[in-house]
Amino acid sequence: MHIIFIFGAKYLIFIVAIIFVLFFLFQERGVRTRLLLFSIAALPAIYIVAKIVALVFYDPRPFVVGHFEPLVAHAPDNGFPSDHALLGGALASVLYPFNKYTSMVLWVLTLMVGVSRVYVGVHHIVDIAGSVVIAIIVSWAIYRWIRTQPWYVKHVSNQAIGE
Repeated sequence: MHIIFIFGAKYLIFIVAIIFVLFFLFQERGVRTRLLLFSIAALPAIYIVAKIVALVFYDPRPFVVGHFEPLVAHAPDNGFPSDHALLGGALASVLYPFNKYTSMVLWVLTLMVGVSRVYVGVHHIVDIAGSVVIAIIVSWAIYRWIRTQPWYVKHVSNQAIGE
């Protein structure tokens, strides 16, 4: 049973990224352009906000406070927010306006990554939840902002994404 959670904690995030890239590659040019522009704006913003939040909120990892050996090796640094859950949440959030179904698949996989990282002892639930909240709020804010930008609007066809 441990092997499933170890896989989820260490490698499942790569499947999330692969699905995101495959979705991108199989879209028409206009969708790829809009998704790329949104990704370029949102992904760094999500990462920066997460790093700022990590400076003000410190959550020692479960294996540090519980004095046990985690199932996967990890540095005893700040566990908040979870980088794995943040990446999965960011990709799922960015994809949401373009394809809700594929986004939901990524969200399910991201939650599996989060549960696995809690199970193996490298994160608390708050680390996973914080990552998800940061990804959703920042991507939503960037999405609202980017849709007003002339350089983005010129790439949007008659039917806007997400509507």
